[in-house]
Amino acid sequence: MDTHAEPEQTRHDAIVAGPPIRQLFRDVIADRLPGRRPSQAAMLFDAEIDPCWDDRSFLGDFFNEILHQDTCQPDTADGLVLLAALAADDRIPDRHRFRAVDLLFRAATVAERHLAESWPATPPHADPASEARARSAVQALTPDLLTRWSAECSAVRLALAGLAVVFPTDRTLTALTPRLQTFTHQHPQSTDIGDYVRFVLVLAAQDNDRILTLTEKLTNADWTGTTRGVPTRVRALHLLGQMLTKVRTGLTRPPTEH
Repeated sequence: MDTHAEPEQTRHDAIVAGPPIRQLFRDVIADRLPGRRPSQAAMLFDAEIDPCWDDRSFLGDFFNEILHQDTCQPDTADGLVLLAALAADDRIPDRHRFRAVDLLFRAATVAERHLAESWPATPPHADPASEARARSAVQALTPDLLTRWSAECSAVRLALAGLAVVFPTDRTLTALTPRLQTFTHQHPQSTDIGDYVRFVLVLAAQDNDRILTLTEKLTNADWTGTTRGVPTRVRALHLLGQMLTKVRTGLTRPPTEH
């Protein structure tokens, strides 16, 4: 009888723990946020979990719990601290740190991106108060993430560059040109990363005429456009969000087998 006790206990522990990425996220959040945590952390620490979770399905559910279907809800702002903690921990794989920063960008730009799509109507799922709180939360979290630039991988730097132009300061805008120089040398125009980086640099220059010209040039070529009556910054952030999605897809796509 006793010979079966240990395997049964091991299996039970594995079910409670869930997939490996959940265990890793839980360890990081436990270390970085030892006190009171936002409600979304329950997905990491509750004993009851979805038995169908694997790494991929858990990630989808967890990130959706924080930013639900790309919309802000009353508790969205509180949950963003989880993304910042994951983005700042080197134990988290690069692709997931990129995704965490990408979601911070999306939480901060929900209002603009959705307005660009629905103009001149109000976005159907708009929650201005929750969107404003989320934006303020991301703005407060961004400086600490940007201080990690020199230690970050190239992928996360690309996402951080998007955050930097959402919350421009004299210091961050001046730093972007030298920081992105390697990308402009390695990735020419008309490539996903090359166009994204050059668009970030135009946004950093804060010249509305140049921003509008490039926004229209790029959307006419490859991206979903927006009505010309939409304010320039709104159109630009809508485009930047599309471009960051394309960059993420390219960075996370499995390598082609030869």
